[in-house]
Amino acid sequence: MAARADSRYGRAGTSCIPGTALTLLRTILFQIAFYAVTLVFGILLLPFLVMPRRILWKGIRTWLSACLLVLRYVGGVRAEITGERNIPKGPLLVAAKHQSAWETLALLLLFDDPTFILKRELTWIPVFGWYLWRAGMIPVNRGAGAVALKVMAERAAAEAAKGRQILIFPEGTRRPAGAPPQYKFGVAHLYASLGAPCVPVGLNSGIFWPRRKPLRQGTIRAEILPPIPAKLPRGVFAARVEREIESSSNRLMALAWAELGETPPPPQQQTGKVTKLSPQSRTVEKS
Repeated sequence: MAARADSRYGRAGTSCIPGTALTLLRTILFQIAFYAVTLVFGILLLPFLVMPRRILWKGIRTWLSACLLVLRYVGGVRAEITGERNIPKGPLLVAAKHQSAWETLALLLLFDDPTFILKRELTWIPVFGWYLWRAGMIPVNRGAGAVALKVMAERAAAEAAKGRQILIFPEGTRRPAGAPPQYKFGVAHLYASLGAPCVPVGLNSGIFWPRRKPLRQGTIRAEILPPIPAKLPRGVFAARVEREIESSSNRLMALAWAELGETPPPPQQQTGKVTKLSPQSRTVEKS
């Protein structure tokens, strides 16, 4: 008798394990493999900590690539990135949507000499924090307010002067796929202080690698958008970068839900205080 397709199971005729159980199993196996790979590379790359940063980055890129291969072949999650031709040479600001751990790995592979703006607590993690520090990442004390913005801008300017690409998540933290945008003031402040173009990045990774939930098999898509020129008025930039990232991400999420044959979850309610940067700007959440 022909195998009958059933959404509770894997592909028709390929498994008698219920789909939910199979998904959980793949997620568990992925987590084990991911942390095993990270542990192995964390040990193997220790000698690289005393080498020049460029050499250390070669080792880090190998680790990142290995993690993404584990995601693909164990977790069943592929990735497709378009628009790489939009990345200009030299120093720039990169503002990306942040929905999952995927972009913290994959985006680093796209640029010549990238550095992330990240919360300083990550640098306190034993061994892992050593690599962040040695790779020249930019830690930020998110509780320090205006002082943190000043320190972040100064450090970012110093790294950009070396020709590096400054990567930032404008919402400051990971947000679930479909959650209302909550853009912080920091990205506009950084853009104004750097005087460099900004490349927006839209994506749908949170659908396939959500936080504290099972993986979904499918294809993560990211879109590198054309650069926003330097030296626009701060409020104009804030409105434009949010509009472009959200438009791209919403389109990619709609495509993902259609491919999965699932109905997207209902929109979440906006929370938190907001403030306008200028009459031209949309509302942006305070830091």
